[in-house]
Amino acid sequence: MFSALKNFINELTGEAERPKAFEAEDYQLAAAALLVHIASIDGEFDDKEKARIRQLVEARFGLEGDEAAELIDSARESERDAVDLYRFTSVLKRRLDEDGRRQIIGMLWDMAHADGAVHEFEENVVWRVAELLGVSTRERVELRREFRDAAAPAPGGPWSPRNAGDA
Repeated sequence: MFSALKNFINELTGEAERPKAFEAEDYQLAAAALLVHIASIDGEFDDKEKARIRQLVEARFGLEGDEAAELIDSARESERDAVDLYRFTSVLKRRLDEDGRRQIIGMLWDMAHADGAVHEFEENVVWRVAELLGVSTRERVELRREFRDAAAPAPGGPWSPRNAGDA
């Protein structure tokens, strides 16, 4: 009875016609909010980090343009309103399988390396999220190594010690 009345009122006010793209229970929103948290935990949220969040969201969730921007905006708002990480990790743990949860930890390490240095606060957040998602310490460390190595400059680059005498 109450839901019928609520639906009727929503129809009158037009509320029923405005679908929300990203609901609080959406695992994409939860993952993006964790990325925003990692990017801003060190007190700086620079352009490289903003660009990397967008790249990760677009690649992982197949979103483009306005959809990606809308998800990131919703994630920033959701992260700002959150009191703890459990709000996001509980959604991810329910919605993702083991491999999906590992991918989230990989995305967090990727984001942590986006500005060129991993801050101790970022390390702590990834550790806590991994624990809440049930990703083992071994897997978390392997993922960190993988993303650290990917973010490192290539050996033999133009400014490597090997090439210093060539200049």
